[in-house]
Amino acid sequence: MANACGVDFGTSNSTVGWARPGSSPLLVLEDGKVTLPSVVFFNADEEQVYYGRAALSNYLEGYEGRLMRSLKSLLGTSLIDDQTEVMGKVLPFRTLLTQFISELKHRAEQAAGREFSSAVLGRPVHFVDGNEEADTLAEDTLYEIAQSVGFKEIDFQFEPIAAAFDYEAQLTREELVLIVDIGGGTSDFSLVRLSPERARQADRRHDILATGGVHIGGTDFDKYLSLNSIMPLLGMGSRLNSGVEVPSSYFYNLATWHTINLTYTQKTYLQIRDIYRDATEKNKLDTLLDLIENRSGHWLAIKAEEGKIALSSDVQTELHLDRLRPVQSLLLDRAVFEQAIDHLVTEIEATVAALLRDADIHVDDIDTVVFTGGSSGVRLLREKVAALLPNAKRVEGDLFGSIGAGLALDAERKFG
Repeated sequence: MANACGVDFGTSNSTVGWARPGSSPLLVLEDGKVTLPSVVFFNADEEQVYYGRAALSNYLEGYEGRLMRSLKSLLGTSLIDDQTEVMGKVLPFRTLLTQFISELKHRAEQAAGREFSSAVLGRPVHFVDGNEEADTLAEDTLYEIAQSVGFKEIDFQFEPIAAAFDYEAQLTREELVLIVDIGGGTSDFSLVRLSPERARQADRRHDILATGGVHIGGTDFDKYLSLNSIMPLLGMGSRLNSGVEVPSSYFYNLATWHTINLTYTQKTYLQIRDIYRDATEKNKLDTLLDLIENRSGHWLAIKAEEGKIALSSDVQTELHLDRLRPVQSLLLDRAVFEQAIDHLVTEIEATVAALLRDADIHVDDIDTVVFTGGSSGVRLLREKVAALLPNAKRVEGDLFGSIGAGLALDAERKFG
């Protein structure tokens, strides 16, 4: 058995892999499941910190406290050196990430029955689009955090390359493969030559023909579903007596995971109360103010995510919004959702097309396209990417586990 592990710290979910002959490499992290949602809840009633599903459960049960999600999105941004207030104490965001990754390591070691001092960490092709300095800073920050929680030997691997290694383990012949990894915060792509023989080589650099990525992921799909279909219930698009629209910034913050807490400030509340006096649809702003007073923005974001997931398989789905006042039900339509995210999917499609051009590979030479990542189930995205490779076989990897499994294989090769 390997002495090192692979750590997939994801925007929405995290996994840890450990190469073990005859067993799945993914370690159980919570409630018999191999994924740990990348969520932290500071329970003010109990003065306790919860992680993963327990964190979401605490929040949804109505405990007083602070929910934090999409932690990975802080990497490479100026916010990483900022801080927030939690339960009356100052909490640096860097410390928040350290606490979560420390918990991830601890749970993995408990499941494996051993300590891990070496690890390969997954990383997106680009933490930050078009900013090499910020991208390097993001990786350096993650390296420092990994060191601080007890990893002594640390390396990185692109997440789609890790997914490629996982797919390669089941091959019997050589294939040219495009890996399409649609995560919570980024979409990453790799064109790789894979085979059982190549898998035995320690240095795989020459097998990687091209990599690319864009900072668009599942949380962005959630955001635009929310803005298009849910936020109008709270007053987005409504007008003041002067004829101008209610400022959209409040709704954008409420629909974006890492800015939801900005809507809970006294300043924001007072601003909306001031706008309320001139609103033509006061009933909608009543609903917005009630949501903010009860700090239910994260619940609403969870409902948007549920809607997105349901529309991956259903043409329509109904959201029961029982925390809104008044309680409302909303019928979501896949065609409307696809219209709302079309600009995002078009950008992802253009990134893949550019990668294929840069690789100077004819599309008919690509054998397989492998979809992985929790948001790769979005129908419109699959259809547009697959249309670029009409003759390639389509394979669905483990949407939440293939990266962690591939990182485990890479860790075994690099550290033994």
